Amino acid sequence: MLGEISMNFKRSTTSMAIALMVLSLVSMTSIQQDAFAQSLGMSITATADKGSDTITLTGKTVSDITDVTFRVTSPSGNNVVAIGQISPNDDGDFVKEFKVGPTWTEDGFYEIQAMQSIGSNSLYTLKVLVEVANGMTERTSVTESNLETGIFTAPDLNNAAADAGLFLDAIIIENGSTMFEVTGITDRVSQDITLTVTAPNGNVVTIDQISPMLDGNFAAEITVGGSLWKQDGFYTVTVQQFDDPKYTASSEVDILDGVVVPEFGTIAAMILAVAIISIIAISAKSRLSIIPRY
Repeated sequence: MLGEISMNFKRSTTSMAIALMVLSLVSMTSIQQDAFAQSLGMSITATADKGSDTITLTGKTVSDITDVTFRVTSPSGNNVVAIGQISPNDDGDFVKEFKVGPTWTEDGFYEIQAMQSIGSNSLYTLKVLVEVANGMTERTSVTESNLETGIFTAPDLNNAAADAGLFLDAIIIENGSTMFEVTGITDRVSQDITLTVTAPNGNVVTIDQISPMLDGNFAAEITVGGSLWKQDGFYTVTVQQFDDPKYTASSEVDILDGVVVPEFGTIAAMILAVAIISIIAISAKSRLSIIPRY
């Protein structure tokens, strides 16, 4: 009997030791994962509308234990025009607005720097550039991040950063011109943009590569003429940066007899047609009213 009790006691002790070992391993793994999660970085996105006085800075950090501080420096680098500080929420998200004010006297790219520190130790420092001209912002959507891929959860798309992607702003045309200009903006400045012009019959007539500027704006001039541009009709202009639909945009330009037709040409023709019809109708009515009656 004593032998059986001793054997059972040894088995219980062994089982308990194994259980404690497993629990220790799980705890150590959890602690290592938490320590690793504390060093994954931060992301910021600056957005602004063209002709606005407001710059919205949204971001996310994995360290919500310390505030994020901001500093806005003039294009010359000689003046600090704004500073700020904000506490991230429990998820690490934060939003900060800057108003273009009287101290923003220079035209050019203002540098917005976002920093997180613990005491004298710097955790993260990120910078984005926003262009200001005559006291108003240019259209901007630019992101900088050092967050680890696959760990970062994108912020809510209801905030200002939802305007990310590539946009085709306008096709600028002069009356009777053999050239038109394509302009737009993207939030990915490190990747070239492919521009393609397709004729009404589906043939590709032009392919070009555009490098975005630091603020994401891009522009290209397309010359019309030659055997590839003989077909009359609407040519499709497409700009693409990635396979993602958010980074593909297109517009149309009307070509007639090898010359670009201004966008207002159709409207002007309709107005002219209505005017001619009105004149004919009024003239006919006037002639009918002066016919003598017998």
